[in-house]
Amino acid sequence: MLEHQDETRDGYDAVVERYASMFTKELETRPFSRNMIATFAELVRETGNPRAADVGCGPGHLTAMLHDLGLSAFGLDLSPGMVDHARRTHPTLRFDEARMEALPVEDGTLGGVLAHYSMIHTPPGELPALLAELVRVLAPGGLLLVSFFGTEGLEPVRFDHKVAPAYSWPEAQFADLLAGAGLVTVARLLHDPATERGFLDTHFLARRP
Repeated sequence: MLEHQDETRDGYDAVVERYASMFTKELETRPFSRNMIATFAELVRETGNPRAADVGCGPGHLTAMLHDLGLSAFGLDLSPGMVDHARRTHPTLRFDEARMEALPVEDGTLGGVLAHYSMIHTPPGELPALLAELVRVLAPGGLLLVSFFGTEGLEPVRFDHKVAPAYSWPEAQFADLLAGAGLVTVARLLHDPATERGFLDTHFLARRP
């Protein structure tokens, strides 16, 4: 068990109700994120395989959104508290405790994977293995939508997130990581700073060939 995962799990367990109250309706004021997720869902449906995982699902609001957009969506999170909240809030949907580095999903079975700001706590040296795990569960033609904090420069920037240490990434370097994992970038979107630190909201949509 990796130390940063323990810290992240414990941090989110401690803020479940506050986090849920702050973020379950955040997309109402974030049209770029909302529309990227809708585009992702449309393209996943077009693959003919609507099964999709929301990895790092938190309180389950985006899992529910994917379900409403026509996907057979389920949520996975390393925080037991978040999983319990998601199950209580969305009792008709499936939520399981799991680590992104070892997903309880068969090889090549998903039409889509959503990782909405859920990789930000992963140290840079461990991100290639994490991306490889996400690619493992995608079927050929399946799609990954990953969102994160973008920064300028040549290297990731570590910063003090309110829950656990996190990292922002330069766009070009993250694109190289996706290519190294065997993914083809379909679209990318960067828009105005989401935080007082000036990081950009960054979204990459990529496909497994």
